[in-house]
Amino acid sequence: MSTHTEPERPLSLAAPSGIDRAAHHRLDEAWLAAAWSHPTTRVFVVSGGQVLIDDTPDGGTAIVMTPAFEAPVTETHRYFLGTDEDGVRYFALQKDSLPGRMDQSARPAGLREAGLLLCPRDAGLMVHAVALENWQRMHRFCSRCGERTVVAAAGHIRRCPGCGAEHYPRTDPAVIMLVTDEQDRALLGRQVHWPEGRFSTLAGFVEPGESIEQSVIREVWEEAGVKVGTVEYVASQPWPFPYSLMLGFNARAVSSEITVDGEEIQEARWFSREDLRAAIEAGEVLPPSGISIAARLVELWYGQPLPKPATTL
Repeated sequence: MSTHTEPERPLSLAAPSGIDRAAHHRLDEAWLAAAWSHPTTRVFVVSGGQVLIDDTPDGGTAIVMTPAFEAPVTETHRYFLGTDEDGVRYFALQKDSLPGRMDQSARPAGLREAGLLLCPRDAGLMVHAVALENWQRMHRFCSRCGERTVVAAAGHIRRCPGCGAEHYPRTDPAVIMLVTDEQDRALLGRQVHWPEGRFSTLAGFVEPGESIEQSVIREVWEEAGVKVGTVEYVASQPWPFPYSLMLGFNARAVSSEITVDGEEIQEARWFSREDLRAAIEAGEVLPPSGISIAARLVELWYGQPLPKPATTL
């Protein structure tokens, strides 16, 4: 098994953002009002998991932000995200649509695109805002009494005026694992709804009353029929699709026969490094890519950046 215990380079969406979430200010309405009206405060709109991004003069990409006095009007869905080391306060506004920017090169983008382009500060702000927006849109009613809830704590609590319950943003822990055997081959699988040739690491949600190590062992057995022995934590990654936290692992298999469940996993195979390289270069396999931790787990095992996929898939 690989001796790596953490990624050699920061994971997308997980690098230090330099933002202090300053949670102690979320219930201080006077402070929030002063922060909102401060001339250095910066605001951006989030809608449907997207924000506006634009190219910067230095060749980078940034979220399109405005001073608070130029921001669209909304009192209900105004989320305080934190402050940076220069004291700049950041807010996100949840709206039904993004503002038009026809006079510039700004464009809407979701996390899967923007996460690869933004600096750690902007990526951190975006993942926070998207996670809050997803939770807010899907938890408008009290789970105790059914009453419509109201936003509080600068977007981080929903309160029920009926029974007084407070509801907090949820995060569902999910395990994602690179399984290797005694020959140091990697186990990759293809989900039922994926296109032919796309392979990635196995993954699944942690069940109630289950440790994350137990979850790794169970998921690999359920999805591929492979028994796992040792489990080694690698790294985590926020994954607000809609509100998960991906917990990445290396795991050592103690059996090699594969029996897929046919419900989640359509196909699973053992790959040596040579097998995977040849399959990718021949256009037979499309590996995980983009911002997902799956790509990093495979890359850590592979020992270097993965080959570029062929264009035949």
